[in-house]
Amino acid sequence: MPPYPLPLGFVFRSRAKDEKAPADKALTDSTQPRDPQAPKGRPTPKRSEAQSQRRSVANTPTTRKEAAKRQRDDRRTQMAKQREALASGDERYLPARDKGPVRKFARDFIDSRFCIAEFFLPLAVIILVLSMVQIAQLQNVALLLWLFVIVMIIVDSIGITIRMKKQLNARFPDEPKRGAVAYALMRSLQMRRLRLPKPQVKRGERP
Repeated sequence: MPPYPLPLGFVFRSRAKDEKAPADKALTDSTQPRDPQAPKGRPTPKRSEAQSQRRSVANTPTTRKEAAKRQRDDRRTQMAKQREALASGDERYLPARDKGPVRKFARDFIDSRFCIAEFFLPLAVIILVLSMVQIAQLQNVALLLWLFVIVMIIVDSIGITIRMKKQLNARFPDEPKRGAVAYALMRSLQMRRLRLPKPQVKRGERP
């Protein structure tokens, strides 16, 4: 028998509370300073990082309608840049079909010379007018002129193809050249002032 009776609370008290007490006291008594604005367990972010995070959160669309509007605005901006690039020849914003040194050389190759095919549309209008006149001789002249223009365009296109392939192989031996000749021939069918991207060389100025 102990000399003094022990209280029941001492005998039956929870051991878990005794184990938690030192840990809680250590956390309470901790004197390590911490920034009140810093997230728990992480350092305070720099001002530039915080501003960039706020901007990214602010620019993120929250609804489907805002996302669709943002896509339309981005598409409109991209199209405006492409139109400016087609006028100025800026390679950064040109459409994919016009990009690259091979396509630029193809454009300059055509723009630096006279091509019979570029006069096809005005000649076609003249031939159409002559063929509508109810005079047999003029209709025969229109037919012969039409055949002559077609033959000349074919002959000129064959010459362009041969010369261009030779220069492409010499200047760009390691670059992909697929479609470059067809691209140049299609450009030769357009009148010079209507070509896009706009011509960057003068006639007679070899690229």
